[in-house]
Amino acid sequence: MNSDLPTLLYRAETVRKLDRIAIEDLGIPGRELMSRAGHAAFRLMLRLWPDPERVVVICGRGNNAGDGYVLARLAVERGIAVLVREIDSSKPPAGDAGEARARALEAGIRPEPMAGDGIGDADVIIDGIFGTGLDRPVEGRWREAIEQVNESVAPVLALDIPSGLHADTGAVMGVAVRAAACISFIGLKRGLFTARGPDVAGEVHFDDLGVPPHIHERVTADAYLDRLNAFSGLLGPRPRDAHKGRFGHLLVVGGEQGYAGAARLAAEAALRCGAGLVSIATRRAHAHVINAGRYEIMARGVERGPDLAPQLEQATVVVAGPGLGRSEWSRELLGAVLEAGKPTVLDADALNLVAELKPSLPASAVMTPHPGEAGRLLGSDAAGVESDRFAAVADLTARFGRVCVLKGAGSLTAGTGEPAFVCAHGNPGMASGGMGDVLSGVIGALMAQGLDAESAARAGVCVHARAGDLAAAGGERGTLASDLMPHLRDLINVL
Repeated sequence: MNSDLPTLLYRAETVRKLDRIAIEDLGIPGRELMSRAGHAAFRLMLRLWPDPERVVVICGRGNNAGDGYVLARLAVERGIAVLVREIDSSKPPAGDAGEARARALEAGIRPEPMAGDGIGDADVIIDGIFGTGLDRPVEGRWREAIEQVNESVAPVLALDIPSGLHADTGAVMGVAVRAAACISFIGLKRGLFTARGPDVAGEVHFDDLGVPPHIHERVTADAYLDRLNAFSGLLGPRPRDAHKGRFGHLLVVGGEQGYAGAARLAAEAALRCGAGLVSIATRRAHAHVINAGRYEIMARGVERGPDLAPQLEQATVVVAGPGLGRSEWSRELLGAVLEAGKPTVLDADALNLVAELKPSLPASAVMTPHPGEAGRLLGSDAAGVESDRFAAVADLTARFGRVCVLKGAGSLTAGTGEPAFVCAHGNPGMASGGMGDVLSGVIGALMAQGLDAESAARAGVCVHARAGDLAAAGGERGTLASDLMPHLRDLINVL
């Protein structure tokens, strides 16, 4: 992801407020902002695809079409062959977009209606179909136009947001343009960075259109973009007289029959991220296997909930859930963990049991559901969660009063009543078994070293996702959760 992006993310309504402030209070005419947007997009197009011979601009009826007309005119003036396709040529745009169209016509551009014969030859396609106001499924000729764009082999530059993507949620409204790059104006739209946003937006770029940054002080950001570099120095160097007791004792509770690997992954991640001591409470049959595979982990067999008491007493932080299962054994152990009230990371089947049993949770707890688990916690399903991930994470924090990490493309972290933080790192190679177990260990290790629940969750998500990026540098397919371990150690030392 482009490392130069701002950290403030907005809903479409908030960006429209910023537009109004720029126009009404700062006196920047709307046509001037449109001209600046077209120029910015044109510059980016030439930087990404130098010397294109033929550019096809697809225009709808709104201001995004106006940006497209400006770009088309600039391309013609540069000597580039340009074809403008209008989806609804019977209703040309009005206002500033209409003025931009008129100037394009004066430059010799003759728009053609969008036909059913495809895009044709193009070196670059410019998506100026829909802006940020789309709030219903794309249908009819509009859907056909987007499908034609997606059938072309030419790269697509989306203006402000890929057409068909919901600016607030990142959901695809039936169909969306699959862009190679997107340039967002004035304020970054939060839907670009989670759910389907990262898949269809390509590489996101930003241009403030020369609007002074102080106008952002007059609105409240709707979310924030989190990068690993934001946490540099968070842990600080260790004192020379350090000993393992100063960095916490983390206890992983999990590993039902056949699932010892999940508990092992969480425990090893915690060790690689600096927890002073790490123990596992698991099925008796698993303990010696884990001890033999990683000598530094203290694995003990526990067959009843009450037997967990000595380990809970020693623990600073508990990670409950990796490979826990939903058996009677699982219920007993989770009940003992929650009753102890220690700072706790709840993952996997611990969350499924919480959804079922609705117990009280420790005051300092982090919940780390994937969309399916989040759906069960909310009485919904994964599809409902993915339709609006921001609403889902807000509902989770409101319902449980605890810090929540909603995993997935653009993982979200939020505390109660606070805007979500969207992780800027991660890749599809991390869609493999055990990744969530590793994340729970990373967050638990940071809590064991003294970070509060929200700071540990945010930093842990970024460390984990960035380690996944490094592990997948040679190719995303086949990336294993255990491949993250050496990168975790390197990255945690940056903190």
